[in-house]
Amino acid sequence: MNFEERKKQIENKVIELVEPLTNYNGLELVLVEFVKGPRGNILRLVIDKDGGVTLDDCSRLSRVVSDLLDVHDPVPGSYNLEVSSPGINRPLVRLDDYQKFSGKKIFVRTSQPIDGRRKFRGLLIGISDNEEVIIKGVSEQFLVPFDLINKARLDIL
Repeated sequence: MNFEERKKQIENKVIELVEPLTNYNGLELVLVEFVKGPRGNILRLVIDKDGGVTLDDCSRLSRVVSDLLDVHDPVPGSYNLEVSSPGINRPLVRLDDYQKFSGKKIFVRTSQPIDGRRKFRGLLIGISDNEEVIIKGVSEQFLVPFDLINKARLDIL
């Protein structure tokens, strides 16, 4: 199994374990990333809630999640656990995010070109019936299939 397959497997298992815990605590699990860092592996959890996430939210969840992951051991070997807020340029991960943040400026990068381009920036209109993200650019509108989105975020700054 290559690193990308292992990475996906770890991230999915962590989501399965941690999401009920975040929901119970009134938090949203925005993103789980398992990455190779310069000083070892990093398991990054990004959380959010109405009104924003505090440092206390992050540290409290970090302690509880650390214990949970020690028991279930979904990540082989050693790693550093990071729990943070999404920041002002919040990542858009789930299909629901594109409805929730309609009317906001976004930036999208796709895994393959659409009409010769892979980067799209503009106003998020919403989602079509075919699960395409609708983005209004300066002079045109783009329909980006959700399954081709590699990364997306709010484009506040």
